[in-house]
Amino acid sequence: MKKLHLSLFLMLFLALTGCSQNQTQTFTLKSDDVGGQATLKQVYSGCGGQNQSPHLIWENAPEGTKSFAVTIYDKDAPTGSGWWHWLIFNIPAGVNELKTNAGNIKLNIAPKGSVQSKTDFGQYGYGGPCPPKGHGIHQYLITVYALNKEKLDLDKDASPATVGFNLNFATIQKASIVMYYERK
Repeated sequence: MKKLHLSLFLMLFLALTGCSQNQTQTFTLKSDDVGGQATLKQVYSGCGGQNQSPHLIWENAPEGTKSFAVTIYDKDAPTGSGWWHWLIFNIPAGVNELKTNAGNIKLNIAPKGSVQSKTDFGQYGYGGPCPPKGHGIHQYLITVYALNKEKLDLDKDASPATVGFNLNFATIQKASIVMYYERK
């Protein structure tokens, strides 16, 4: 009887572990530039940084993805509603990477057809971390959205709230990483 139980347990264990190895990979966002802390490379130029958007790469987009969007949001900003640092959308489904400094609209290196709308700085493209001095550590959530639409029907003058509203209704899945920054 013990041999039968052991055999059944072993077969069940092998079946379960075999199934877990066949599961699809999860939608994942990575960066070669950001390792948990923002550096002066990413920090806003008005705060002594170089204002370069980080390199981002994502993999294992869900089935049905027709385009992507990327945002950077600071929930710790003392505004009552956070602070949007970057909103780029209508990234074609065949793209899975944003190069370092793609958020600089003057360089024109963002994916063709993508839109970089206004941030809470009132500017188009990327605006890096720049928390008030002495306000403590801020968390910057970098998110890639897999969308069920080829394009959001928005232009570069769309407000961050309008972009966020549209993203919520078109998102299949999203993946995020976090960077932190404190200005002393």
